[in-house]
Amino acid sequence: MQTALDDLTEAEVLDRASACATAARQAEVELLVIAYHWAVLHSADRLDPDRSRLPGREQSRRYGGDGVAEVSEFAAAELGARIGLTTFSAARLIGDAQDLHHRHPVLWARVQALEVRASYARHVVTRTRELSRAEAAHVDAEVAESADGRIPWSRFEALVAGKVATAAPAIAREKEERARKARFAKVVGRPEHGMASFLIRADAATIARIDHAITQRAKALEATLPDEPGAAREDDEPRADERTVTIDDRRVLAALQLATGDDDSTRGPEVTLVVHLDGRDQVELDEHGHPLEPIARLEGHGPVTSAWVRETLGPHARFTIRPVVDLAHQSPVDAYEIPARHRRAVRLLSPADTFPFGSCTSPHMQIDHTIPHGDGGPSRLGNYGPLTTSHHRLKTHGRWQVRQPFPGIHLWQDPHGATYLVDHTGTRQLHPHREEPPPGRPRPTSSFEIYEPDFRVVLDPAA
Repeated sequence: MQTALDDLTEAEVLDRASACATAARQAEVELLVIAYHWAVLHSADRLDPDRSRLPGREQSRRYGGDGVAEVSEFAAAELGARIGLTTFSAARLIGDAQDLHHRHPVLWARVQALEVRASYARHVVTRTRELSRAEAAHVDAEVAESADGRIPWSRFEALVAGKVATAAPAIAREKEERARKARFAKVVGRPEHGMASFLIRADAATIARIDHAITQRAKALEATLPDEPGAAREDDEPRADERTVTIDDRRVLAALQLATGDDDSTRGPEVTLVVHLDGRDQVELDEHGHPLEPIARLEGHGPVTSAWVRETLGPHARFTIRPVVDLAHQSPVDAYEIPARHRRAVRLLSPADTFPFGSCTSPHMQIDHTIPHGDGGPSRLGNYGPLTTSHHRLKTHGRWQVRQPFPGIHLWQDPHGATYLVDHTGTRQLHPHREEPPPGRPRPTSSFEIYEPDFRVVLDPAA
């Protein structure tokens, strides 16, 4: 590819880039067409109403807005896995495709003509999902002209928000009331490098009072924590090993003191942090022969260096050292109930939802027996896998198959024969190769055989 590009002029390279962008937009449109057709194929009419009333069975779901047909809910999982999306994201794709077809004819026509990006159109249908069909059509006509990228994204978002409020002022007022009640104070975002974020959402007056209190406390801290010289120099950057105190440092400390009601930042309520350390004696070396900094994992926060553990947690924490859970020698139990020690081991072995492209990492997921306990499946490591409630229902009542050939390695097969390998690293689709097995290895009968480099597994569809 690089050699072919080297032979092109600058204008030809730009033409190639333009062609790639056009192809990508055509693929986005085709995917929306396919998602809509998939919804038609999985109309709620195909469900047996008597079976749907049974606990845990497949139900119908309306993923789009008013006037859009309901879809059998397990259809989203099949589509999502095949295109590498979570079940939730696939359901959104189906709903957006249905809305574009039935509620936003002007936008859909421009998307098909490649005049409007699919992302712009999907933003509009998401923001108008609670509107009636007539109200959505009004917004469609009002924003379709500006949806072709002629204005920046931030201005387009504001335009859509204004047109939605104009079309349905009662819904806008209802959203204001919901937003007013949606007060929270919680950890948000994905922690990185040992740092995390805490967000408080409240009405503007409450936030102003909190900000004023933190500002006043931070000013009071200047006497004991003044700006250190390294922070005040303008002609020279502070050295890497030079500790500086800034106004932001004081504001964080002020917030902590106000939250704990204690002027001593080393006291306050006790919290427990779980740190996973590599206890190996052998030190790894880099390409220059220098020892590499050991990496620890702060549970729920991500990787940190051992130096961070010493410098940040060390001065304030009491450490309780616990032995590593021995995953290889977890004795099974003769019961359906899963003991706590097995749950801890499963959490270490499979930290996320084991359904293809599952994204949930909650420690409170259901622990499923891969081979059901009622069918003789043992209660032991190697026959467990965490699943969300919806994916657990899909496994039980859908037409998916799953096997766990090795502890923590889950092989799923969808109702149409596609197979996925799920382990602690994520999900990969396995593609069968139509080739003869190696000499001396018989080809299995009535089975789906996968040939992958250094990996082979047989799933029996009749199982």
